[in-house]
Amino acid sequence: MDITLVKTFLEVVASDSFAAAADKLYVSQSAVSLRVKSLEEQLGRKVFVRSKTGIKLTPAGHQFQRYAQSILQVWEEAKQQVAVPEGYRDVLVIAGEYSLWNRLLIRWLPLMADHMPDIAFRAEVARPDRITRQMIEGIVDMAVMYTPQVRPGINVETLFEDTMVFVTTDPLTTEIDDKYVFVDWGEEFTAFHATQFPDYHHPRMTFNLGPITLNYLLNIGGSAFLPKRLVDPFADDGLLFFVPDMPEFPFPVHVAWRDQIKPKIVEQAIIHLKDIVDQTLNNELPAPFWR
Repeated sequence: MDITLVKTFLEVVASDSFAAAADKLYVSQSAVSLRVKSLEEQLGRKVFVRSKTGIKLTPAGHQFQRYAQSILQVWEEAKQQVAVPEGYRDVLVIAGEYSLWNRLLIRWLPLMADHMPDIAFRAEVARPDRITRQMIEGIVDMAVMYTPQVRPGINVETLFEDTMVFVTTDPLTTEIDDKYVFVDWGEEFTAFHATQFPDYHHPRMTFNLGPITLNYLLNIGGSAFLPKRLVDPFADDGLLFFVPDMPEFPFPVHVAWRDQIKPKIVEQAIIHLKDIVDQTLNNELPAPFWR
């Protein structure tokens, strides 16, 4: 069976829409329809029923869903094992959100390499929804994220509590103004933002990546909500300023891993990650280099 058909089926199920699945797969809606049709021809059964209100799985579709994820995971694990470099016994694929790489993962990776000499590593950078999908598909083994999604087969543990704070390059700024940059930190933050600033509806500038927003502020100027531990070094250097009396948003950092990963590898990796977290929280590591 073509793995592309399996991936497309699972994306349609997750998106609850052929059009949304097409957007996430970067193909046309007609291509998704053709793939589903091909899958149904191979199975000899319809897997979706379309209606004016959307789509839903048929009984055969529900049955196939139980096996589709396993098929995909076995395929991805096979690809990883075949791709293990000579001289190593396994490959660990780790992923993280952009805002966490420069603070944690860039230091976690070499520490694991030093203490796990028989393991090869591959690193991924992506948004949390994509990371979760890659973990479900068996592409990513471990991940560090702000907002992990709880799914069967994925374990999640909180690493530490971060806080989203309002910062600016102009110490005279006291509120949201025309230089404010809205950062899409996910649904929970968006809801928090709407509650705290009910009259603010149409941001002129919107980013969906924290580090790029930070770089923008440092080069162009302005204000934004950013993780406190990301901006602390720049506040210490007088490049950014915390705006008093602005609301703060709790933003914990989590580590997630798949059930299929060998427990010993997971245990070692988390120990080293927590070492980096402790050093970072205790300011024992140098500030990240940005410019």
